[in-house]
Amino acid sequence: MGQHRKQRTVAALAVAATTAGALALTGPAAAGTPTAGGGVADATATGRGGGHGQDRVLRGYAADTWASFVAMTDPVTGLPADNIEGDLDPATRSGYTSPTNIGAYLWSTVVARDLGLITRHEARERLTTTLTSVAALERHEDSGMFYNWYDEATGEKLRAWPGTGDVVYPFLSSVDNAWLATALVLVSNAEPRLRARAEAVRSTMDFGFYYDPTVRQLRGGFWDEPPADPAAVLDNYRDRGPDVWYTGHHYGTLNTEPRMASYLGIAWGQIPPEHYFAMYRTFPDACDWSWPEQRPVGEWTEHLGVQVFEGAYRYRDMQIVPTWGGSMFEALMVDLFVPEAQWGPTSWGVNHPLTVRAHIEHGMDEAGYGYWGFSPASDPAGGYREYGVDPIGMEPNGYTSDQERTTVDPGWDDPACARPASEPAAYGDGVVTPHASFLALPYAKDAALDNLARMRTELGAYGPGGFYDSVAVRSGTVAERYLSLDQGMIMAALGNELRHDAVQRYVTRGAVEREIRPLLGIETFSAGG
Repeated sequence: MGQHRKQRTVAALAVAATTAGALALTGPAAAGTPTAGGGVADATATGRGGGHGQDRVLRGYAADTWASFVAMTDPVTGLPADNIEGDLDPATRSGYTSPTNIGAYLWSTVVARDLGLITRHEARERLTTTLTSVAALERHEDSGMFYNWYDEATGEKLRAWPGTGDVVYPFLSSVDNAWLATALVLVSNAEPRLRARAEAVRSTMDFGFYYDPTVRQLRGGFWDEPPADPAAVLDNYRDRGPDVWYTGHHYGTLNTEPRMASYLGIAWGQIPPEHYFAMYRTFPDACDWSWPEQRPVGEWTEHLGVQVFEGAYRYRDMQIVPTWGGSMFEALMVDLFVPEAQWGPTSWGVNHPLTVRAHIEHGMDEAGYGYWGFSPASDPAGGYREYGVDPIGMEPNGYTSDQERTTVDPGWDDPACARPASEPAAYGDGVVTPHASFLALPYAKDAALDNLARMRTELGAYGPGGFYDSVAVRSGTVAERYLSLDQGMIMAALGNELRHDAVQRYVTRGAVEREIRPLLGIETFSAGG
């Protein structure tokens, strides 16, 4: 589990509340996907009577989702809370925010403008307020990076968790800073009058500060003062400026959300392009690497002088390049901003539709939940948890799809390091999150609309701010809260779907397309199905 997700989970539990474009590609699951009843989804309920009907449904979702951001955002600072309770009472704002949350609000404001939910004047005022506050936030001078937690009402760096008073050790995450940087690029291209403000902040952010040339990978982040237990968790190296305390882990897996930091760092010349190929598709097929979820298939090749094991995991009749935990968020959030499937037709263009298909088949067939879409979200039982499709994640302990934490072990069939397989007899109370269905829109639109409609009507997972964060499908327990991150993914997905990939175009104009598009076009994954 990535360091930023560890921190987010700890923060969530500590305070009792708690981070692809519409391409012309259709995945294998897009047509004829069965519903829970075994038939085809009702066209009236899902808006599938035609493009205009679908758009009306999606615009309604966008309007309600935007309402959650209005409620979450402090009107003075323009900073959104990390989360708010389901009734949208401003008194229930979390009391803290993060670079990811701020980025989600910035791009959601642009989407709200583009969809006509607010005027251009209101959007510009909101963006100006937020950018003014962002420019004033305390950050790390040598890297230009932002701390992970601030008070959304004051902009002060958080030193204690609201409600508990537990100590916060200020941390600077590579992936969380990437989402804020992404939003700053988006604003600078979407609102030219604010370009200078956005660029003044963005231009000081150096992702090279996270790069470790010894392994050609990004570190998870760093503390600029001693954390709680430095001896236990850190590699004790420092390189630029005054001492910092880097995380002991790197983001070594390609198919996870930190690759956005990689793209930005490469595009801006802060990280060498070979870094992209130094990340693992899977770990190698060798006994030294027999501890992850399953034995991969694949072969070695070379790109930009880097030896790459083009590995994949087997799931049902598919071969998929796995994420760390098997979640939709890890695989597809980056695709909201970078058209990976278009730029990498023999890599991401194959893998992204298969990821969606795997989630559908797991929820509808293998586990029999009747719903699908598994991703980190609010836990209906309280707090925050990672959910995923265990067999398509590398994490050996699994991001599970149910409350009972039902895991699968496909085993390892090499006699030199054999591990027996084990399959569950049954799955328990599955937890689905609506944002996963929105991430799937480019690859299985009809299935996603059907899934969302039934979550709303059958499970009651809808409130004044749009879809609640998650729902346990068998008990019917709904996590009646809204998270800036998850609402932001929904708004970005809708901005692409309803405005012809506008969110992607705002982000990729210029250096990102020039540097990243050729890089993604080099590779062929060992994926298929």
